[in-house]
Amino acid sequence: MATRTDRIAAAFARTAESGRAAALIPYIAAGDPSPATTVPLMHALVEAGADVIELGVPFSDPMADGPVIQRAAERAIAQGVGLARVLDMVAEFRQRDTVTPVVLMGYANPIERMGQDRFARDAEQAGVDGVLVVDYPPEEVVEFAATLGEHGIAPIFLLAPTSTEDRIKAVAEVARGYVYYVSLKGVTGSGSLNTDDVAERVAVIRRHVRDIPVGVGFGIRDAESAQRVARAADAVVIGSKLIETMEQAVTDVPAAQKTDAAVAAASGWLRTIRQALDLVKRENASA
Repeated sequence: MATRTDRIAAAFARTAESGRAAALIPYIAAGDPSPATTVPLMHALVEAGADVIELGVPFSDPMADGPVIQRAAERAIAQGVGLARVLDMVAEFRQRDTVTPVVLMGYANPIERMGQDRFARDAEQAGVDGVLVVDYPPEEVVEFAATLGEHGIAPIFLLAPTSTEDRIKAVAEVARGYVYYVSLKGVTGSGSLNTDDVAERVAVIRRHVRDIPVGVGFGIRDAESAQRVARAADAVVIGSKLIETMEQAVTDVPAAQKTDAAVAAASGWLRTIRQALDLVKRENASA
């Protein structure tokens, strides 16, 4: 079986071999709309065309996230979902799927409470492939990144429109798996995309981050915006719109039916995005 970091590289290799310009990476909040929904939802998203899954670790103060993802985190926390339970969800997912990469996305506080060494060990055992910690600056987590690497887990970092070349260089030193370019200033789910600006910034990032793919997220809400981003990036990351779609699907639905409703809505919507991305041929993506 491939190593955990290898799963990410293999996913991007499959994307390139298929001729698609960009991989599809959906983000969901673990435990939302219910803990029982998360693993079936992960499998359904893979069936709908996800290449990598970003799994959000609920946190009480998600400073980089907009209202949609904040609400999802609140719902998950209210149902007792924390970091340890998220790792259990990944382990359950791995019972059926040993191929699709899973990247945890969240904040430093839960990891610090668990302890970095224990977290890296438990994440490896669960089958985590990458970790993106929003509030860990790259220059301050060299040792943590090395610890993750020892456990076969890729340290993944955010870059923003305001990132200086020095910050991009710092990320390039420690990042593995892929880097995530936040295409808009502000929180998740805000604003509208200017894909010309995205293409320019991705080109700058690639001058320094040469060996791993560049994914782009924030502001991607439909097939058209996904296609436009795919022409510039190696991956399209979608979160807020996917969660919003599930929110709407489970409104006024009896509790016993929420899982089926959420899974059907999310996978159906993501399938339309994958079909759109399948039409975008690989031209500007990195090797």
